[in-house]
Amino acid sequence: MPMPDIKRILLKLSGEVLMGEQDYGIDPEYVARLAEEVKAAKDTGLEVCLVIGGGNIFRGISGAARGLDRTTGDYMGMLATVMNALAMQNALEQLGVQTRVQSAIPMSSVCEPYIRRRAERHLEKGRIVIFAAGTGNPFFTTDTGAALRAAEMNCDALLKGTSVDGVYDSDPKHNPEATRFDTITYDHVLSQNLKVMDATAVALCRENDIPIVVFSIRDKGNVARVLSGEGVQTIVQKD
Repeated sequence: MPMPDIKRILLKLSGEVLMGEQDYGIDPEYVARLAEEVKAAKDTGLEVCLVIGGGNIFRGISGAARGLDRTTGDYMGMLATVMNALAMQNALEQLGVQTRVQSAIPMSSVCEPYIRRRAERHLEKGRIVIFAAGTGNPFFTTDTGAALRAAEMNCDALLKGTSVDGVYDSDPKHNPEATRFDTITYDHVLSQNLKVMDATAVALCRENDIPIVVFSIRDKGNVARVLSGEGVQTIVQKD
């Protein structure tokens, strides 16, 4: 499936992919492998932004289900995304890729605060910018944070790297007969409640005409293949 003409992308990674084969936390070897994928995308000449979830460390909504105050849990989850961002920054810089982490929750000792114009300047200088701490507000997912940053940074596409190779009409992990879409509209995703990203994120991408490209990040080299139009993915876009 040919990719749209793009110059700047936001790559959204699930926090769970940083676990590798572990049940929890961060696997440095797997993070290093993911960093190679990100570097390969940048080496194609693209400007690259990153957003990484925090589910490998803490999920606010899961904590709330166990009795933790939802707002407190969400802030804890945001801190987990900062930890993941720092891990990815370290892995990228070991590959010689200049990287900046910007957090929506200011913590000047470890990273920059999120400033849109500064982030733009970093991208223009060839740096990868990792946006951490979601939107900085509870009750919003990192998917929504990714869609918001993609819109603010005028990205041409939002790539979501997950553990499945696209969008299906039902969960392929539980239904072997599930059908994968090559392309699908934002409205179809929302009306059928397909679990691509949360509804707020999909609606934000629709309003700003940002295609969402869903693919498997677990297959080595898949980012470059998807960007070249050779990989397996689903593109969520307008009619």
